[in-house]
Amino acid sequence: MKKWLFTVLFGSALVLGACGGGGDEGATDDSGGNGGGEDTEQTEGNNGGGTTDTAAAEEIYQNNCASCHGADLSGGAGPDLTAVGSEYSADEIADIIKNGTNGGMPAFDGQLPEEDIQSLAQWLAQKK
Repeated sequence: MKKWLFTVLFGSALVLGACGGGGDEGATDDSGGNGGGEDTEQTEGNNGGGTTDTAAAEEIYQNNCASCHGADLSGGAGPDLTAVGSEYSADEIADIIKNGTNGGMPAFDGQLPEEDIQSLAQWLAQKK
């Protein structure tokens, strides 16, 4: 009975976590300013070029990844990502986000815009 309950709860958490974010069809974009009072630090990405908007990447992470990887990247149902940049480049991280893994990571290609995937990959690649 306990195994069955655990399986149902884990499966539900995995499905619900993979469905997060993306519901902003009618929203306006405030990316031109800092009207929300958030820290929008931009840093140079050292694993693929370009700049990374830290606040935007963190928001993408919280909306789509934190349910499995933890709000602080420390892991949970998914692996710890606190030092993922020391193992993978931004391009490799983007590929994992897009295509998923056989180990349980769902594919987000089609669920997240390419720009969000690249921003998230750049941000995670800086975690060393």
